[in-house]
Amino acid sequence: MSDVLELVDVSVVREGRALVDQVSWSVKEGERWVILGPNGAGKTTLLNLASSYLFPTKGRATILGERLGKVDVFDLRPRIGIAGIALADKLPRGQTVLQTVLTAAYGMTAHWQERYEDIDEQRARAFLDRLGMTEYLDRRFGTLSEGERKRTLIARAMMTDPELLLLDEPAAGLDLGGREDLVRRLGRLARDPYAPSMVMVTHHVEEIAPGFTHVLMIRQGKVLAAGPLDLELTSANLSRCFGLPLIVERNGSDRWTAQGLPLS
Repeated sequence: MSDVLELVDVSVVREGRALVDQVSWSVKEGERWVILGPNGAGKTTLLNLASSYLFPTKGRATILGERLGKVDVFDLRPRIGIAGIALADKLPRGQTVLQTVLTAAYGMTAHWQERYEDIDEQRARAFLDRLGMTEYLDRRFGTLSEGERKRTLIARAMMTDPELLLLDEPAAGLDLGGREDLVRRLGRLARDPYAPSMVMVTHHVEEIAPGFTHVLMIRQGKVLAAGPLDLELTSANLSRCFGLPLIVERNGSDRWTAQGLPLS
């Protein structure tokens, strides 16, 4: 399998501080990665590198076979799907759910003068249906619940048939029901052999859907562990990552839980 994303000794330095420090990491075709770490660890910086919206200060970043600094990112970005809070804030609240997804076909955030083909609308409807959003097609984006917004953003990210799908804390802000519904749908997407390679940032192992294959743990800009979930998502690694004693368990339905040790 070829590399979809490759970082080699990558550092990103801002105001004398390394946001990520000498990170080497690769994502291959068909892999589904989770990035775990505490606040300020460098998770979002990694995602910004992977989306080509941030360039390394040092090292080499290659995305979909194209090296950052030697490729026109405006040609590269349509091959990458992104769903995250930062994008949600840029989308017009008065746009319908269907329009919000359709505009991604032309790399826009709002409808202007572009004309959509029938196939565009069919695909937008199909992605929304897959994420349980069919009944919301004509609802205004700004009136959606947090869970409905998250599902709309994932459908939008799929509109360009991306080769790499990046999810920035897709379950953040959801209540228990909303989280479990989203995890269930992400699991179906992750298990789809035709789905793109995926990278998801989260703080919580409970948000890792069945079908995800690999984990990267980062703390203070440095990678502590990276590899298959079965091997690397251990109590020892997660405890190092979050800086306190934790116990990680995997249940029979292929879901993960973590809890702290009782205070003595």
